[in-house]
Amino acid sequence: MSSRKMLIDGGVESAAADHYDYDLFVIGAGSGGVRASRTAAGFGAKVAICELPFHPISSEVVGGVGGTCVIRGCVPKKILVYGASFSGEFEDARNYGWELNDKTDFNWKKLLHNKTQEIIRLNGIYKRLLTNSGVKMFEGEGKVIGPNEVELTQLDGTRMSFSAKHILIATGSRAQRPNIPGKELSITSDEALSLEELPKRAVVLGGGYIAVEFASIWRGMGTSVDLFYRKELPLRGFDDEMREVVARNLEGRGIKLHPQTNLKELTKTADGIKVVTDQGEELIADVVLFATGRAPNTKRLNLEAVGVKLDKTGAVKVDEYSRTNIPSIWAVGDVTNRVNLTPVALMEGTCFAKTVFGGQPAKPDYTNVPCAVFSIPPLSVVGLNEQEAVEQAKGDILIFTSTFNPMKYTISGRQEKTIMKLVVDAETDKVLGASMCGPDAAEIMQGIAIALKCGATKAQFDSTVGIHPSAAEEFVTMRSVTRRVPAGTQPKTNL
Repeated sequence: MSSRKMLIDGGVESAAADHYDYDLFVIGAGSGGVRASRTAAGFGAKVAICELPFHPISSEVVGGVGGTCVIRGCVPKKILVYGASFSGEFEDARNYGWELNDKTDFNWKKLLHNKTQEIIRLNGIYKRLLTNSGVKMFEGEGKVIGPNEVELTQLDGTRMSFSAKHILIATGSRAQRPNIPGKELSITSDEALSLEELPKRAVVLGGGYIAVEFASIWRGMGTSVDLFYRKELPLRGFDDEMREVVARNLEGRGIKLHPQTNLKELTKTADGIKVVTDQGEELIADVVLFATGRAPNTKRLNLEAVGVKLDKTGAVKVDEYSRTNIPSIWAVGDVTNRVNLTPVALMEGTCFAKTVFGGQPAKPDYTNVPCAVFSIPPLSVVGLNEQEAVEQAKGDILIFTSTFNPMKYTISGRQEKTIMKLVVDAETDKVLGASMCGPDAAEIMQGIAIALKCGATKAQFDSTVGIHPSAAEEFVTMRSVTRRVPAGTQPKTNL
């Protein structure tokens, strides 16, 4: 018997008995699965992981080590955001003395090639990280056939079966298309990251961060963009004031917004895709992007057959330690549909490994999780937004805001305000939430998130010396209350 220890149901038992092939078998080598397997191996567990073969566009039979974030999510998306941002930079450079040609050419195929090379490089790095951690890696499709058994179908169709003391589901999620006539003519974010040609006319359906980001990317590259969403403002769930700022910025950059509008039908024509809206409007587009949500990847895992409970969206139901109703089966990341962010999947994977193999019971902490929408310019937030704070407050809430033209734009002449906001508990002086829309918002908000995690008060913000001249210093110089929201006030939620 191995001397490895693991924590089960609050008590320490000896490690997997010799009749198990592995202490842990992980299905899915995205952010959560890779982190969980490496951390578990670091605690001395015998670990295996399986993943579908690499491809930039996911399906039920292809994926790749690194998962959505690395291959068809945050990383390639951010590369395209950087690429799209240069057009605005070129405009801003003129008043700084740079004499640029009126015609600046953009080579989409070159960016696409370089983006693909980078995700191939990262895919290789993730594979090496697993190998160097002592994790056994299999390529193929895994499914659960018992509480302690996984079946792996390899690329040639060969099936192998492995037993494991613990099984971790970390298969992530995949973009979904709404059931609209002609939906086969649309694309999802997967294809949008790998288009052969840059569209001249794009229609984007959706009001979430993916829709807003791709609208910004394509507009920055010179594409004509129409953005359709069902609500009055994009980015439902974010602070209403910030949503208004993002909408204004999108319009300011030349994106045509169509609030409270859905698509009714897509048809193929000689000139492109004809888009008909539920308002009777008609447009012609080269590309129609459906950015209307994602669904957990659980269909082919055989989970319900072995008794694992799923919710109505197909997400794996777990407790606060990421354990399913079957004691030997666990799940982390987007497949659980909790907080669907890469760093959250990393946190869940780490907590799982500590709980099961490290003798350190650890629950993921979802308070004060920062996030960013990489629109141009970006939005970044941490903690409670104003509406959430008012709903949860026992006392009054203080709102501090600062709206200003970034110093860089005073010379370039760009008319695009940055807005910052702090939400403060009037009684305790504790900062409950922070948000910013403007250049470098995500870089600034990461530091603010640490302050909120430490329970910082507004007085502590005020007593911090600013860095001058910077946009970030506004967070420590907001002295005057913009408004006081009395306890019991009905928050604006109709947006």
